[in-house]
Amino acid sequence: MEQRSPPERPRENALSAGLLARVFHQPSLIYFNAVATHLSIREAARRLNIASSAVTRQVAQLEDALGIALFLREKRRLRLSPAGEILFRHARRLTAPMEAAVSEIELLRGLRSGAVRIGAAESVGLSFLPRLITDFGKRYPRLNIDVSVISSAEVIERLLDERIDIGFGFIAKPPRQIDIAFRRDVPIGVVMTSDHPLAGLRKLTMQQCLEHPLAVAKPEISIREVIEPFLRQSATILPPLVEVDSIRMLVELALGGHYASIMTPIGAQGEVESGRLVFRPLDDGGLPTNRFGIMLRAGTPLHLAPAIFFDHAKSYFDNLVLPGAI
Repeated sequence: MEQRSPPERPRENALSAGLLARVFHQPSLIYFNAVATHLSIREAARRLNIASSAVTRQVAQLEDALGIALFLREKRRLRLSPAGEILFRHARRLTAPMEAAVSEIELLRGLRSGAVRIGAAESVGLSFLPRLITDFGKRYPRLNIDVSVISSAEVIERLLDERIDIGFGFIAKPPRQIDIAFRRDVPIGVVMTSDHPLAGLRKLTMQQCLEHPLAVAKPEISIREVIEPFLRQSATILPPLVEVDSIRMLVELALGGHYASIMTPIGAQGEVESGRLVFRPLDDGGLPTNRFGIMLRAGTPLHLAPAIFFDHAKSYFDNLVLPGAI
């Protein structure tokens, strides 16, 4: 039987584009890049943690597929051929995006320090923010989170002064230096126990609320500015009110059963979900909704840790159902 001699390497003509695509998605291109970078089969094998023979075989396969030598072998030294120079230049462009992605992932995995400074209105801090922070802390346990529970007005002030990175609060007309990255409109209404006299009314107005013991926020809480004209419009002389500077106090007063509290459902989210309180929106004509938003400083890129938290918060709120949200 006539013995066939092995085919000459590399072949005279390159493979078809389709077959070449299959070759380039094999380890051969990775091994070629390593050899081209270090100009040494042995060093490439050491970096890749594989046998030198495997590197040699993969590079030979690539040369065969292209039909041209990629390296010039001079005694014990290697250098790229003109074809190798061309391939190496383009191969680096192909692998650069993946290397950048891996680098960023490694940066996240190895992140040992970093702080996220958050300012949040009290109602946000009482409702979904603890869950958001807990979920984030489990995923990124090495990041420090600094939370300030403040008024919505102060959230904006601290963003402008660069004392916080991300703000959660209610805002009607943001200054141009503030970006609203996420917004959701929620109605203003009344929270109360299910057996409260107002709970059974299908349509509820401010005038009807003022006929019962009522708890409202003080002017330093943003919702008071919204409801003040409607309080005055509904009664020439306001009856005695309980005025507090705490959303939590409004919730607690409502839980007592004697008072109904005017507020948005945010801040009483847990109590509404559990059925301990009910929420009824006010049906007064012209009463605006209250706009909740995640706020950032306009034109100021976030550092890595705040950027990670912001992306997490954005994803969280995209899938969150806010009680009474419009």
